[in-house]
Formats: sequence, C-alpha cells, structure tokens
Amino acid sequence: KSPTRVVVSWTQSFLKICSINIGVELDQPMQFLLSVPCLECLLVPALQVDLWQPSSPFHIVEGMVTDVRVSQNTSRSLLPYLQQANIQYTILISDLQKAIENQTGLRSYRNRRSLSGYNYEVYHSLEEIQGWMHHLNKTHSDLIHMFSVGKSYEGRPLFIKSLYCQRLCDCLSVSPYLIGKLFLLWKLPFLTDPAMKKMLTQLYFYIMPVFNVDGYQFSWTNVSSISNEGASFHPCDDTYCGPFPESEPEVKAVAHFLRRHRKQIKAYLSFHAYAQMLLYPYSYKYATIPNFNCVESAAYNAVNALQSAYGVRYRYGPASSTLYVSSGSSMDWAYKNGIPYAFAFELRDTGHFGFLLPETLIKPTCTETMLAVKNITLHLLKKCH
Repeated sequence: KSPTRVVVSWTQSFLKICSINIGVELDQPMQFLLSVPCLECLLVPALQVDLWQPSSPFHIVEGMVTDVRVSQNTSRSLLPYLQQANIQYTILISDLQKAIENQTGLRSYRNRRSLSGYNYEVYHSLEEIQGWMHHLNKTHSDLIHMFSVGKSYEGRPLFIKSLYCQRLCDCLSVSPYLIGKLFLLWKLPFLTDPAMKKMLTQLYFYIMPVFNVDGYQFSWTNVSSISNEGASFHPCDDTYCGPFPESEPEVKAVAHFLRRHRKQIKAYLSFHAYAQMLLYPYSYKYATIPNFNCVESAAYNAVNALQSAYGVRYRYGPASSTLYVSSGSSMDWAYKNGIPYAFAFELRDTGHFGFLLPETLIKPTCTETMLAVKNITLHLLKKCH
C-alpha cells in the first residue's frame, strides 16, 4: 500500500485515495485506467474514471497522491471495493456537477459591470475577456498594443497584448494570469511600486490571456467538468500529442510568434492548475540544464516571495524530478529554442478544490503569484553567472 488520493462524483464526485493496492477486478466489466507498467507501481481498478492528478496513468508511482473523478454508477462499485481492500480515500467533492453549477450559475445573475469597472475577482467568459482587452487597447494605446498571432481551429482570433511603459506616469495597467483553463485577472498598483516601474520601463511583456480559446469557450457554454514520457498517441486521450509537431493551429501560431522573437525574449512563463509548484526544464528527461544555477536561484527566490504573502508553500525544481517526466511541454520547447528562463506555474491548490478553484481565491492567488513573477522579472535585469 502507498499514499495516493482519488476523486469521485455523485452526479460526478471527487475522491482522494490515500493508499492504493494492486487491484482486483470487480464482478462487472471494468477498465484498469490507472495502470502503471512496473511491478512496484500501482493498479487502480475503476470504471470510466477521469484522472485529474497526475495527468496520465503512466505517471503514477508508489507513494504518489492521485485525484480521480468517477461517475455515480462507478462510485457505487469503486467505494465498496476500496473499503473491502482497506484502501484509504477521502471524498473531496461529493457532487461535482452541483459544485460546477453553483459556480457557473452565478454568471447569468451577477451584475455585469462596465468595461471600465471590470471585476477582477470573478471568472469571465471569452467574450468578456476579449472585450476587456479591446477596451484597454483603446483607452491605453500608449501603453498597450493588442494583436492576433493567428486563429484557432474554430476560427477564433488568438490575441496577445504587449505591455511597455515609455513614461513612468503611464504605468497603470493590469496583469493577467491563468488558473488552468480558467482565466483570472488582478489589478496591481504599479505607480506605487518602484520595482514595477523598473520592470515596465526596461522590459516588454507579451501576455496571452487565453491560449485554448475554443476549449475555454466550450467549458463556459457547457456545464460539465473540466478535465503528458507522458504524451499519448491515441486521439481520444487527454494527452494526445497530435499526428505531428505543431499540428494544431493554436500551437503553430504561438510557436511561430516565439521563434520570430526568440532573440529578444528572455523568459517564458506558463500558468496551469493545479499543484502549487514552480517548474523549470527539463520536463522530458532527467538532466541538468546548462544555466541551472541561475534558473534555480530565480525559482528559489520566487517561491519564497510567493510564500511571504499568505504562507502558501510551492515546491520548485526541474519538472521531471519535481513532478514527473512528461513530453510535449511548452516550457521545454521554449528553452530548447533559446529562451534562457522558462517556467511553468502550477497554481493553487493541491487538490481540495482541484480545477474548481473558488472565485474568492482569485485575489490571493494572483497577489502571491505576482510576487513570484516580479522576482523572476527582476532576476532577468541582473547579470547571473
């Protein structure tokens, strides 16, 4: 037995299994979706489970905590099995569908503010986000430049904002972040922060609020739960790598933009949910990057700055050893293409809310993350050897 977690649902429930044994099949048909190709690793018997953490069954190792979503019918078979096998588990969300509806149901009823009074402490639809971007581009044209790098599979524009202050008095703006596939924004008082003034007058910031615009639009209009060695060659898998590199228009467009500007770009930051980690290359193999000391120093200072806000602890280190070996990481791609500082944030939390981080946690998450980003950015302005 080894410590692991799972997630279950009633309509959809969310369960954490605290220890897992090599499983025994139940009477009814089932699939071993959480199987691991090694004797010391674990097998979790489950019917149509949705793996939340880690993202692939091949990443499950002994001692790891595993989060899984299962349907109501599956939980009726799985929970008795876990009890019979003396496997510890915790139900974090007993009715995931209801939790989603409670969060998304507020969208239609809450008061819509004008763009000038954009609410940075709630989740917004793609239409609202892009409307806000157009508004800032129009009202702060001396500070913000908005442009599209291409179109998505369904033909939606892929917008990027560039942010640069030529004069200190212009430095009033917004910094956006991502919590997994959900978008959040937080306004910061740049004028009162000398470090921010220094950053914004010496560096350009290219910000892409929503990468997967089609998926984001789908998750907003369909009330359902959201759900990489690591990539899959099976088209139906969540971690499907595609038929060839840059096969998808969104990836191709962003890769083209980064390649075109790679001589000028000093850092690449991506934001995901969830795990509370700050990761850097390599992800696809166990190896030390050439500028390890500089990157490690930047990460160490960043997580300490982050923790200073609310005491939230982040693990940090190479993605392969801190999380698991995973191919297809944009962070690895950016680093291999000459961007010396490439980081991936896995934001709050560690699984209690999972992909459904409440809106009440947007502000603290953004506040602490901004401290980390600021530390990384200031590190870029220094010469590290």
